[in-house]
Amino acid sequence: MARSVEPPPETASTVPPPRANPDLIGHEGAERELRRLDEIGRLPHAILLSGPRGIGKATLAFRLARFLLASGEERNAVAERGLAIHPESGVFRRVAAGGHADLLTIERAYDARRRRLRGEIVVEDAREITGFFRLTAAEEGWRIVVVDGADEMNRSAANALLKVLEEPPRRALLLLVSHSPGRLLPTIRSRCRRFPLTALERPAVMQLLRRYRPELDEPEAEALAMLCEGSVGRALEIADAGGLPLYGSIVEMLSQVPVIDLARLHAFADQLARADAEDGYRAGAELLSQFLARMAAGAARRRLGEQQVVAGESAAMQRLAACADPARWAALREEIGQGFATADQLNLDRKQAMLGAFFAIEKLAR
Repeated sequence: MARSVEPPPETASTVPPPRANPDLIGHEGAERELRRLDEIGRLPHAILLSGPRGIGKATLAFRLARFLLASGEERNAVAERGLAIHPESGVFRRVAAGGHADLLTIERAYDARRRRLRGEIVVEDAREITGFFRLTAAEEGWRIVVVDGADEMNRSAANALLKVLEEPPRRALLLLVSHSPGRLLPTIRSRCRRFPLTALERPAVMQLLRRYRPELDEPEAEALAMLCEGSVGRALEIADAGGLPLYGSIVEMLSQVPVIDLARLHAFADQLARADAEDGYRAGAELLSQFLARMAAGAARRRLGEQQVVAGESAAMQRLAACADPARWAALREEIGQGFATADQLNLDRKQAMLGAFFAIEKLAR
């Protein structure tokens, strides 16, 4: 079941949410191992699915949940060794609708006042798990909880979850989805069977982009596949936010460093600071940070600009890399990222945050 919170506004994405997604690409090994553990009766009471954001971790979690909640007939409707359940089956439909009595999803709630997801999972959310596991299974099988974004729990929520892990009920399964498992309490990690999932290979990303964004031409899809670092979720977010033109503007301005066109920079920052441009602002901040990360890593490996996403990118990276050593650029990238995070947490002026990032790059390049 899903908690009654107002959902976030719909985006342009046509990708089904993880609970309703029948497809899983790139994690067949983990899927087979989970199926094997169930067949031999060795499925652990807690599983930690970790890896980069947007690669299918939550999709795998709900895929396993559906499989375990399905009847034998529903399991056998699809002849394969994985965890697939037919999308027209009753259990698939109920999980997709958030209406299965033996499945609880815990995630950040939607803040209607600020029109975005809350910044963390709070203790009241985590305490729902205890009450849920005390109930008898409605269908005499598993009771399953999916915590989507487990590393987003605050300290109190994490401690509440730890109490559940210390005394797990029988036939209860806790599925933790984590983008940054290092942020979880060590005592939580130690009580889970870990399944680290890796970023998707580029052919898999391209396959999914063709499925979910057939309107993209091949060069656009290739550019998104290079920028997304193996995360199809990130590729789709970049596409929806107009990220490729944004990245092109970022590269053009950085190619002028140490003398930035101030009029153009202010116009760029004004565009992203508009009230209706939050997705673009976040995409711009991430793409700027990613440019610095790719430049620093390429310079350190002496393989700078081997794969160019947009025209002029390699030349801009080589020019900036010659101004300071890779460690200093990497440190600046961390500093800029923290600056954007602070601006978000304190609701500071987004234009000033963006300007400050570019000015910091300009300063280091002198």
